[in-house]
Amino acid sequence: MNHAHTQRLEKVRQSLAQHDINTAQGLISNLPAADVAELLTGLASEETLILLGTQTPQKQAAVFTLLDLELQTLLAPAMGRQAVTQLFEHMDHHKRADLYKRLSASDRLALLPGLAHAEREDIRQLASYPEGTAGAIMTSAYASLTPELTTQQALDSLRLEAPDKETIYQCYVLNAERRLIGTVSLRELILAPANTLIAQLMTKEPISCQAMDSQDEAARLVAHYDLLALPVLNKELQIVGIITHDEALDAVAEGGTEDQLKLGAISSKGASLRHASISTLYRMRVGWLVILVFGNIFSGAGIAHFEDLIANMVALVFFLPLLVDSGGNAGSQSATLMVRALATGDVRAKDWTKLLGKELMVSLLLGISMAVAVASIGVVRGGMELAIIVALTMVTIVMVGSLIGMSLPFILTRLKLDPASASAPLITSICDAVGVLIYFNIANALLNLA
Repeated sequence: MNHAHTQRLEKVRQSLAQHDINTAQGLISNLPAADVAELLTGLASEETLILLGTQTPQKQAAVFTLLDLELQTLLAPAMGRQAVTQLFEHMDHHKRADLYKRLSASDRLALLPGLAHAEREDIRQLASYPEGTAGAIMTSAYASLTPELTTQQALDSLRLEAPDKETIYQCYVLNAERRLIGTVSLRELILAPANTLIAQLMTKEPISCQAMDSQDEAARLVAHYDLLALPVLNKELQIVGIITHDEALDAVAEGGTEDQLKLGAISSKGASLRHASISTLYRMRVGWLVILVFGNIFSGAGIAHFEDLIANMVALVFFLPLLVDSGGNAGSQSATLMVRALATGDVRAKDWTKLLGKELMVSLLLGISMAVAVASIGVVRGGMELAIIVALTMVTIVMVGSLIGMSLPFILTRLKLDPASASAPLITSICDAVGVLIYFNIANALLNLA
């Protein structure tokens, strides 16, 4: 928030503190919805409700939609049944479905009777799709045409539909069973002769996705084919909605945030740091940390097993953190690259064997480079014998860590699990335990030969 917005926010707060609602409303009346939403986020929930109530239904819905979903869920039950009903009538279809899913059962029951039958069914249908699927981010506000219409009739129809549609720049041609048979753009309709049939003008076999496909796959199609919107079909190949270009981008951004949280071994549930409570933030992080505490016991057990070896050459301990951390770092790098590649479709689960040889060669080169650096320190700390031990260990640990980091996302994908669950702390813990065993077994073997 820039300096001008900060000053405006303070003036709004002062006006509300003095119960001067008209002045507070005047300070935001000419602002774009996005700026109003940003300003309201800095206010207390009671102040936000007051200012939302001063907006027209259309502006109120536009502003409310731009608020964080956590804040929406907090505000909606406090607005009153009539106000929430009016809000839902003007919200984007998929946005109100998202909010509906977050409301309690009692709030849902209070809301639905005030809505028209068509709106109730629309909300229920959109809210029925699981999180992460294409159906969960689609909107049912799309423009449809039939193939027997002329371009003039189609334009007349669009003039009537336009106010209630998400976009009319791309129209979807449906047959009598509401199956998608083609698409036609507004540009094509305008440029074509008035008596041209839609059937002659439309593009057949359009790109589409299934409602239960992943959001990542839907976003990939939108990006790959540079689509304004992607039609979403059910099992009967009937159109049930569209995913607009901006929603696909939002899904990619949100998915990237969730993947980053998972890679950090943090639950993505309730991920808004601005509005999350201390207990929520605690629950987001405690689970994996407790699990990894017990996982690190294996590292301690490995060290305990080689106590006699360590007693004979105490200098080995100096290199232990350096070596096992190197393996964990290499594994985390590989996992990050693989998770990203799998998410974007750059690689598939079947590509594991192709990438194995490449990863082995890369990790070998990385290991040798790091071994050269650590061996020089080994010579200083314990002579050539120790230098050889730490150099061999470095090469082995980096290679093993890289293979673990590369393979775990593929394994999770094969098991139909989220590859982002291959979190950096999890891989680091595995690599730590494996690294300890590799280090002391190499040291034990070489020292026994000496």
